[in-house]
Amino acid sequence: MYVCVCNQVTDHEIRRAVDDGADSMTVLQSTLKVATCCGRCHDCAKRVMNQALADRCMACDMLATA
Repeated sequence: MYVCVCNQVTDHEIRRAVDDGADSMTVLQSTLKVATCCGRCHDCAKRVMNQALADRCMACDMLATA
């Protein structure tokens, strides 16, 4: 799904960026240009990023306890 229409950024791209180490909106803004135009997508982009970070943490926790 498109999160940022202005810069054609999808939720998959945000998740991929998190997998590649992005951990803040500042990083996403500099790498993907998400939420750098009109700003309407900022909240949605942040939610997608936070969910991806939470998913990554859960995966790491599962590996650590295995």
